[in-house]
Amino acid sequence: MIEQRKHQRIRFSEPPRVRIGFAGRITEGSLENLSISGLMLRTDLPLTAHGVAGCEFSLCGSPVADVSVSVLNCLGDLYGARFRSGLINPVLIEDAMRDALVCGIASALSVHDLGGRKVMRISGGLNGSLRNDFMHALTRVGIDHIDLSGVSQIDSAGLSLCLVASERHGAIISEHSACSAEAWENAQKLSGNPAAGN
Repeated sequence: MIEQRKHQRIRFSEPPRVRIGFAGRITEGSLENLSISGLMLRTDLPLTAHGVAGCEFSLCGSPVADVSVSVLNCLGDLYGARFRSGLINPVLIEDAMRDALVCGIASALSVHDLGGRKVMRISGGLNGSLRNDFMHALTRVGIDHIDLSGVSQIDSAGLSLCLVASERHGAIISEHSACSAEAWENAQKLSGNPAAGN
């Protein structure tokens, strides 16, 4: 799981609403994740592979992104789609993604090999929506250090993931943001570990 994606992908703790138009029908769905190249959405509206759909969404008060996507695949009511080239201003999507991370409503997790050490970096919200990616990186990839310097919001589920990483898997929390440092120190005190600086 060393970061191989061409573009950063963010996922949402509470998926924002997205308005979807397809084959003359309009409905709402939820935006599961987003990158500069595409998105994953959940909807009851049956979309077809290789079909073109319209989507509108806004994140953290950003301007409404009105995009056209090509549907790539589906699993039940979950659809992966790529933005149609030339039809979207990438700066609008980049700004919306950045704002969502700063607000803490979205999260990004990546794994990097730095000098033989595997470092997991988390940006935005550190919460339960990262559980699968977090545990995969921890147990399958093997993480030495965790960088939380980009965390803008942390909840009890996110804190629990860090405690598991530290106490059960020996990962070192090497960098903190202000909010993660405070939460980590409080968690260390509650767990009876006086070494709150791990």
